[in-house]
Formats: sequence, structure tokens, C-alpha cells
Amino acid sequence: MGDDSGEYRRDQHYITTRITADGRDGYPVAAGRYRLVAARACPWANRAVIVRRLLGLEDALSLGLCGPTHDERSWTFDLDPGGRDPVLGIERLKDAYEARFPGYPRGITVPAIVDVPSGHVVTNDFAQITLDLSTEWTAFHRDGAPDLYPERLRDEIDAINEKVFKDVNNGVYRAGFASSQEAYEAAYRRLFARLDELSHHLAGQRYLVGDTITEADVRLFTTLVRFDAVYHGHFKCNRHKLSELPVLWAYARDLFQTPGFGDTVDFAQIKEHYYMVHTTINPTRIVPVGPDLYGWTSPHGREALGGRPFGDGTPPGPVRPGEEVPVEHTPLPG
Repeated sequence: MGDDSGEYRRDQHYITTRITADGRDGYPVAAGRYRLVAARACPWANRAVIVRRLLGLEDALSLGLCGPTHDERSWTFDLDPGGRDPVLGIERLKDAYEARFPGYPRGITVPAIVDVPSGHVVTNDFAQITLDLSTEWTAFHRDGAPDLYPERLRDEIDAINEKVFKDVNNGVYRAGFASSQEAYEAAYRRLFARLDELSHHLAGQRYLVGDTITEADVRLFTTLVRFDAVYHGHFKCNRHKLSELPVLWAYARDLFQTPGFGDTVDFAQIKEHYYMVHTTINPTRIVPVGPDLYGWTSPHGREALGGRPFGDGTPPGPVRPGEEVPVEHTPLPG
């Protein structure tokens, strides 16, 4: 959405129902009851896919993946046989929203968690979804799952998440969807000022908060991993490429090479989504061939800063069969 100033304003009214251990909103945590609907193209959904994998929730929370493109009505399950989600039996995510809220007036967004027995969407509150996976679903975490939202660091994590959301996660959209020169330039300056600040912060420590991976790293990563592929050109965030920012480039590669991060990233779907769906920005719908992905697997050197990626825990195991990113869509070995 935009306003008279040409500034892009994201609709942040989400379905705030929560799935909790005590079921206080009517939806108790339960293995097999819910389905996480995501899209590899979407940075907000990518967060939930990463956290689900890091915590080992694959057996408890199934995953449905929409295709990278959609129309004005809804994300669709065009990757599945017959264009229908095999668990929910629906062709459009909109169907789950309408099942609970007939005539649902807002955007049909991913990630969303759907209650399988009723077919009703439970929540699309992407910021809360990942926090709840860490704090409410603990009964189903794998042995060795990391603590991505440690209680003693939550204030610090929340503070940095707020800054990163405003100026980076949403900042690239504020630049890309600005409809005036002034609004674009303001978003551009805020974005790169924040990236410079983050570069300084990360020059002396491996992760954003503490010495292990936390929710804060997940949230920054999903924007950084899309930066050169789409935001630099498509959204005109072109002061520098990520690959020209030494600290952030090394930090992003460190995370990309960590199990649970890069193995969830599908560069082909990311590019297809942005360049084909945003026809006001790219009316030709031509999808660029580049950039070359080889650099993502190059040595990053961040181990020298210390830190323990998973704290006292362990890395997740291999990607669940059927959930792999196609080898031709990623620089990681299959």
C-alpha cells in the first residue's frame, strides 16, 4: 500500500490467534494437527521454514509449499499434483482463510498455519509464528535443538529485530514500492545506514546477539540472502551489492553454509516471484539469469570470531525427503 507521499506502507493487521502449549486461544500445540503453509520465494515464510528445520519440528508440523507466483487472489499450490495441497485438499491458500473468515478482506499471506481437521487458517502473524515455534512447541523439539529465543537475551533480540524490520526487512520494500522519488530516497538512505551499522556491529562478533544463532539472525538472513538476486536491481537498493559489503557478505555466507539456512533457499523461485509478480515494477516479467551463485559456498572466515552456532545443541540432520531444494536452484551440493 502507498500514501500521498509515495511511501509504501505495509498492512500489518494479521490474524493474531496463537497456537500455544496451554491452548488458551482454542488451538493447543499438538503433533500432526497443523500444517505450515509457506513459499520458498517469500522472506517472511522462509523464516518459519528455517526455524521449523532448526528445531526439528518436521514430524510435528507438516509443510505445504505454494509456488513462487500468484495472482491478486491468492498463493496457489501449483507445485503439487493437480494443483492441490495433498493434505488440505485446497487449490488456493485463500480457501483456508475463507473457511474461517468468510469474505476475508485482507491479503492472503504466507506463512500461515492451518488447522488440518477444520481446514481453517489459525494465524498468519509471521513474527509471532517463529517465536511460538521456539517457546510453545518445546515438547516436540528435536534432541539438540538450539534455543533461538533465550529468555535472558529476549529484550536485546527484540530491540534489534525492531530495527532490522523497519529499515532492512521492510526497508527494501519501502524502497522498491515507493511511488515518489523522495520516498524512495528516504527508504534507500535508512536501509544502507542500518546495513552500515550492522556491519560495524558484526565486525567483532559472529552473531547478532550473544555467541549463538538466535531469532535475530534468522530474520536478517532471509533479507540478505535475497539482496543481490532481487533487491539490488529489482528494488533499486543499489548503493552496494551484498557481495561488496565484506562483513555482511561473510556473515550471510556463514549462515548460508550452516545446516537449516542455505538448504531452505531456492534462488530460482525467489527470482521468479519478484520479477514475475511485481508487474508494476517489471512489466516485461523477464527474470534475470544472474547473479552467479558460486560465492555462497566460498570460505567466510567467521569461525575466527568464535561463537557456537547451536550453543550446547547440535546441527539439524539431513533435509527431510521431499522437502529438498532442487540442486539446480542452489549452490549447495544435493
